[in-house]
Formats: sequence, C-alpha cells, structure tokens
Amino acid sequence: MDILPWLCGCLLAVCLPQIVIGEEGEACGGHFDASNAGYITTPGYPLEYPPHQSCRWVVTAPEPSQRIVLNFNPHFELEKLDCRYDFIEIRDGNSENGDLLGKHCSNIAPPAIISSGPVLHIKFVSDYAHQGAGFSLRYEIFKTGSDCSRNFTSQNGIIESPGFPDKYPHNLECSFIIIVPPAMDVALTFLTFDLENDPLPGGEGDCKYDWLEVWDGLPQVGPLIGRYCGTKIPPEITSSTGILSLSFHTDMAVAKDGFSARYNMTHKEVSDTFHCSNALGLESGKISDDQITASSSFYDNTWLPRQARLNNGNNAWTPNEDSNKEYIQVDLHVLKVLTGISTQGAVSKETQKSYYVTTFKLEVSTNGEDWMVYRYGKNHKIFNANTDSTEVVLNRIPQPVLARFVRIRPQAWKTGIALRFELYGCQITDAPCSEMQGMLSGLLPDSQITASSLRDIHGSMGTARLVASRSGWFPSSTQPLAGEEWLQVDLGVPKTVRGVITQGARSVEGSTLAENRAFVRKYRVSHSLTGKDWTFILDRKTNHPKIFEGNTHYDTPEIRRFEEMPAQFIRIYPERWSPVGIGMRLEVLGCELPEMTTLPDTATTPLPRLEETTAALRGPGTTVWSLGGLCDFESSLCGWIPDSMSELSWSLHSGSLSSGLTPSLDLPLSLPKDDVGNFLHIEASPRTERQRARLVSPAVGPERGPLCLLFNYQLQGPENQGLGSLRILIRDNDREETLLWALRGDQGSVWKEGRTILPQSPKEYQVVIEGFFEHSNRGHIWIDNIHMSSSTELEQCTQPFAAFPPDMTGGALPGASEPTVDTEVSVQPIPPFWYYVMAGVGALLLLASFTLVVVLCCHRYQLAAKKNSQHSVSYQSAHYHSSHYGPGPNHNHYPGPGGVMSTHYPDRGPLSGLGLAGPSAPPMEPMLSIRLEKEDEHRGSQC
Repeated sequence: MDILPWLCGCLLAVCLPQIVIGEEGEACGGHFDASNAGYITTPGYPLEYPPHQSCRWVVTAPEPSQRIVLNFNPHFELEKLDCRYDFIEIRDGNSENGDLLGKHCSNIAPPAIISSGPVLHIKFVSDYAHQGAGFSLRYEIFKTGSDCSRNFTSQNGIIESPGFPDKYPHNLECSFIIIVPPAMDVALTFLTFDLENDPLPGGEGDCKYDWLEVWDGLPQVGPLIGRYCGTKIPPEITSSTGILSLSFHTDMAVAKDGFSARYNMTHKEVSDTFHCSNALGLESGKISDDQITASSSFYDNTWLPRQARLNNGNNAWTPNEDSNKEYIQVDLHVLKVLTGISTQGAVSKETQKSYYVTTFKLEVSTNGEDWMVYRYGKNHKIFNANTDSTEVVLNRIPQPVLARFVRIRPQAWKTGIALRFELYGCQITDAPCSEMQGMLSGLLPDSQITASSLRDIHGSMGTARLVASRSGWFPSSTQPLAGEEWLQVDLGVPKTVRGVITQGARSVEGSTLAENRAFVRKYRVSHSLTGKDWTFILDRKTNHPKIFEGNTHYDTPEIRRFEEMPAQFIRIYPERWSPVGIGMRLEVLGCELPEMTTLPDTATTPLPRLEETTAALRGPGTTVWSLGGLCDFESSLCGWIPDSMSELSWSLHSGSLSSGLTPSLDLPLSLPKDDVGNFLHIEASPRTERQRARLVSPAVGPERGPLCLLFNYQLQGPENQGLGSLRILIRDNDREETLLWALRGDQGSVWKEGRTILPQSPKEYQVVIEGFFEHSNRGHIWIDNIHMSSSTELEQCTQPFAAFPPDMTGGALPGASEPTVDTEVSVQPIPPFWYYVMAGVGALLLLASFTLVVVLCCHRYQLAAKKNSQHSVSYQSAHYHSSHYGPGPNHNHYPGPGGVMSTHYPDRGPLSGLGLAGPSAPPMEPMLSIRLEKEDEHRGSQC
C-alpha cells in the first residue's frame, strides 16, 4: 500500500475542520470615528459571508451636535425570511438598547439612514445556512450645508442647489418639498443641470455618486419619478398628488455647478362633463425621448424609439427583428388613466417601402417590473391596428386602465414592424372631487393607517400605500373569514369622499413567486365621522351593504366610485380574495367639504351610483348601465331579467357555485373548476331540448343610439350531441321581434367576442339574448361582459371583427338606421344519415380488401409448397480473372432457399466480394450458374 496518499488524507482530515472553524470564527466588528468617512462590509464582501456571524460596529461622531449618515451600496444581499435569520440592525446610541432605526434583509438595499445623535450601533447576524453577498455601507458626518432643506408653499418659485451658481458642497443630503394646495397641480421645469456624471451606469437612472431624485410625494415615501445626474436636463415633471419632492445627494469627491429649476402651481379646471381623452404628449413632445424605450432598435439607428411619435416625418420605430416578442414602452412618470391608443405605420425614407402593424397587445405596469397583459373579458385583448402605412387608427380601451408604464407589443404586421403612436387619457384627479387624500404621497402619516391585524408584527402600515409601497398589507390570518379583516384610513379631518383606488400586494419574501402575489376580488366599504359609529355604503336595489368589485391582478389598480359623502374614517372589508390570500394597497379619493356644510350628528348612508367602475373616466356615452356600461354579472344582473314567457332560464355561475335566476339545473360538469368570475350559462340535457332561454335587457330609450352591442360567449357541443344556437334580437313594445345576430353549431370551448349594431329607434325597445339546443345530450352556452357601447366606432361594429382566437369573425351588418337581419352562421353540419352511409361503405371495402389478401396469400403458399416438393435450387456465383479460369481458394457461403449460394474470389480476402478488398485486386468477371436437381425426400437438397 502506498503510504503517501494515506498520510495526506490523514493530514487533511485533521486540518480541514480547523480551517473551517477558523473561517466561521473570523472576527468582525469594531469602533470607528466618523471624522473621516469610511466603509463597513460583511466579512468577505462581495463574496458570500460566512455562517454563524455576530458582528457589532459602533460609529461615533466627534461633536455631540453632529449626526451620522449611512449610505448602502446597491449590491445588497442577505437571506430573506422576514429577517429572522440573517439581518443587519441599526440603532441609535452605542448599544442594542437604543431606538431601532432599521432592520433589513432580502436583496433590496435600505435607503439612507441618519442618526438622531452622535453615535450609531450596527449589528450583523447570520445563521448556518443560505449565505449571500452581504452588504457594504459608507458612514460619514451628516452635513446639510447652507439653505439645504426647505419647503415651498408659494404658487411659483425657484429651487437651486446650495451655493448655485457656484459649485455645490460635498456630503450633502438635501430635501426640497413643494406642498401643493387642494385642487391644484404643480409643474417642475429644469433651467440648468450639471451634476457629477456616472461614467459606468449600472442600469437605467443609476447614478452612484451625486444625484437628484424627484418623488411624487414625500422623499422615500411616494413613488420615485426618476434619479438624474450628468449634464442632460431632466424632462418637465407634473404632479397632482399634493406633494412633489426633490432629494439632492453629493459625495465627498467631485463637485459641479448644480441645478436650477422653476416650479409653477395651476388650478385644475374640473367639469362634470369632462372627457378623459387628452393626448398624453408623444406627438407634442411633452413626453421626452428618455421616456420612450424599446426592447431593441434597427441596427442602422434610423428607426429609434424616439421616432415612434405620431405623425413623425422621419421613419418610425422598428425593432432589430420582426417578432411578437419585441415591444416599445413609455414611462408616463406618474399614474394616469389610459383610455385610447392611436397607431400609424411608416414609409421608409431609404427604400420607399411601406411598413405597418396590423394587430398588437397592450401591457401595463405601475412600477416597470410587474406587468399585466390587458384583458377585456376572459381573454387577452387583441387590438386591430393599421391597414396602410400612413392613416391614423384610433383604438379606444374598452375598460380604462390605471398605469404608469405602457407597452405596445406588435402581434402581426405587413412587410415589417414599423410603429408611430400616441396615448390618450387623463390624470386621476381630472374627475370631479377626485383628489388623492395622501396615501400615495405620504401626506397621511403611517399612524393614520390601521388594520384589524398585520402579518409582520415588525412591519409598518406604510406598506398599505397605493403604488408607493412595493409590498402591501397582509392580515395575520392566511385563511380569514369574509368580513373579518379590515384596512382603515383616518383622513385627519372630515372630507367629502368620492371613491377609492385598490391594488393588490406582493410580499417581500419570495417576491418573484406567484404564490406571494395576492389581491382582493370583492370588498365592502364603511365610513364614519367619529371612528366609532360606522355605516356601510348600501346597494340601492337590495338595501344591503354594497359589494364592490376589486382587483384581478396584484399590480394593476382599480378605481371604484360612489356617491359623495362626508367622512373622516374609511374602512375596507375584504369579502373575496385570490387563492394566495388577502393583500391590498389603497388610496382614498375625495375633496374638501363645502364651506357651508353642516355635518350631521350621525353619518347617513347616501345612495351609491349604479356604476361602480371607472365610468367617470371613460369618456362620452359610457356612464351608468342603462346607457351602456359593462355588465359582467359580478355584483348584479345590471337590470337584465329572465323572459317570463320562456321555457328555460339562464343560470348564474358564480365562482364554483351555480345559482339560478329561477330554479336552475344541477351544476354541470362542464363548468370551469377555477374561479373565472360570474357569467350566465345554459347546459344541454334531455330536459332542455328545444327549450329556449331568453334574457331581456333594460329598455333602450327612444332616439338612443345607434349603439354597438358587445358580448363574450362560448358555444360548445359535439356534433349531434349538443347542437346549440345563440341569437340576439330586439323587441318593441308590441312584442314584435327582429333578429340581429345568430350563431349555430360548435365554436369550441374558448371565450369569443360577438358584436352587432343596436339601431336608433323612435320607440323604446329591449334587447333579447336567446339560447337553445336542438340536440340535447352534451354542450353549453355561456354569456358574459355585455356592453352597450356608444363610444365604439360603428365601422368596428359592422366590419368582420377578429375575436379570440382570431380564426372566428363576427357578423357584418349593414347600416344602423333600421333593424336589419344579419347572421353569423357557422357551416351547416352533415346530416346524421350520411355518417351511417359512409361508415357502412367503408366497412364493406375493408372486408373485401381483407378477403382478397387472404385468398392471394393462400394461393401463393400452395404454389410454393408444390415447387419445393419437386426441385431444389442451387445458386452459384463465381468471379473469374480475365486471364485465369478456375475457382480461387477462398469461398464465402450464404444459405439460400433450397440451396447454397457460393461466391468465389481468386487471390482476394474473405470480404473482397463486398468491395472491401485491397486496391491491387485484379478485375473480376462474374458468372452465375443455376442447377436444378430432384430432391431426395430423405437427404434433402444436393449441391
């Protein structure tokens, strides 16, 4: 046995544990003087820190009146899990008994931390598992400089960096806060800008040395609009949240001339008849080039994102590759209501070829990271774009959406992708009495936000702020009862409250996982003037607490409005939520109470408006449902009623339950097991054959219209087992009916969209939706998202319309002045008789073919047997050299039927006959001889 490897193994076994123990036990911590700036890092940074660490640092300023500031490197990585195992903890004072300033983990670097006195205590702990890169922080004396932090309340003014126009001082942390009175907006315009540049930016807006941050609210509380450095002047910034803030940071190195900016406040012109359809600034240039980005651009730099402005005369935006994975994106800087998109193609200046996009999808986000593909109904909305390269096509967004970031993702195009476009919408606060009350901006402190319970007992209620928070409010119970938990906002003083904006939540722990993304689907709203006597907003139909529709995505906010009411306290009670649980962020909309308002002793319950959604933001023609709002059957039937004369009733599918409008059928197996919301349905069965289910709309008033009726449907059933029909009719006061739209036969088990024009009439009429089955064994008809729209262009309602998926087209209608009969008819099925005929003919042909094969096989077998009984056959193949006759010594024998095949290769190897012999082999002349011999029945064949 070799003793050397054995000795090496023993040595490693003894030394390696000591090395590991030495690494884990590496000393860290100490006392530092903040007179000179310095750095504190985890052991081994930026590599993984060791396990079992407990490090303590104490940083002291030389003067009792001085304070210390800590700035963290963005590369921050500690184990997550609620900061229970690995964490950094910062406290005021020189021990663990001081006031806690922050406890942090995860991979998000903390904001700057400033002590209240001259000493800071820093503690770092790690356990035995899941190490990360750790942290690096810079400590220094917190200096403010002359006139460094200031609040601005006048209607206009100038904000300048300290010392401007001279160079600004080092080590500044300045805050400039513009406080805007109610019913006013503020615009910030930069005049000069010169800060230390970041030569190696790590990402968009990443300035690591000197920077100016602009916040839509208080610093570190409201959403960050942008971080700026270098010499490029930032774009004009407008805010309507009530507070606009600037944070100015400088380090101890390079100093520049600084910045100068002018702000100006303006009164908002609010009208009850306002239209949320303003151009948001692509064509006008109000949206800067830096706000327009794309997944890629064409390589020659003549088709850049900044060229995507509507009616731009120099090409357009084109990606590097024509693919539906490419997109163009706009950052609107603040949350806005998006109501429409205009698109345009382009003609190449270089080749004169036309390029344009024919269809696209829309994606929206509040933070640029969490995206939602826009849906209308159950499916992703496919917007129809251009048919040539020059015309402008306007697409209205059926349900306006709240977003800061907007993406357009082309799905189909002609020749190639080329896009110019404009976005339309408005500010949230453009609607009457819709000012944000301070959740998003931070005007309301955390102390005025409370909840029934909080999952993270060390957490802050500031997480419940709309958009500004990156997480959200989560109650302590993961399986609460409906109405048990609540989130409350104290407005400080009584206000006129008009609505709320809700948003889902994402937990910091495992924030990239879908199971940590929660939202509330339905909720109730309660209000109070005292915080003790509470009153629910009631449904005017049932006189019960109104159930509001919540969110369908954890990032996309939803506005819900109600009748104006005086209140100081607002509570939200979740009723239904996502499978993950309850998660919510919130903002309250309202305005100041009228000066002469006398508050009642007890709060009264006003009647809410029928429209709960963003009706006030949709534009003309889409207000309350009687005039054409969207009815998704989530909270009511919107005035639609069953026809008392019909034999069958539509049933309401709600989540996983089916409740009939009248006594309904048993819950069929074909209904979805997942929660897809409410919709109406009828199911095929022997009991429902040829029975018609009819649903009648509220009356459409005289001279109203023409309108476009839009709806989602499913019509599914195998042929001869559930042949269903869906029809749209109108019925006048004399009960005379006119057919407008019809569909028959199986259309697949996917949601599709139907459209038809509702004509203008001098008399009232009602819309009738009728469904029935001619063969009732299996199948279903589903209806959802009925919308009588006056904003949809009639051309879009009369032309064939691509539904979902795009292989189905809608019925085309002629003019809309009078009721017309037009159908969308599927291909008629083959009569059942012919299926039997074809099946019988096929069976006969198969039987005849089989019989013929059997006869031929038997005949051939008998013939072969007869020949084998008389003769044997011997095959002999020989090759001869051209000058030599006679067999060679090498023979390869291959057995053959009735004999032996023998090949002879003179002077060649065993494989020469296969062409594998050496190159010197002489040419051969083949000979084949066949000899027939009579077979001896005792000896077999003879060769």
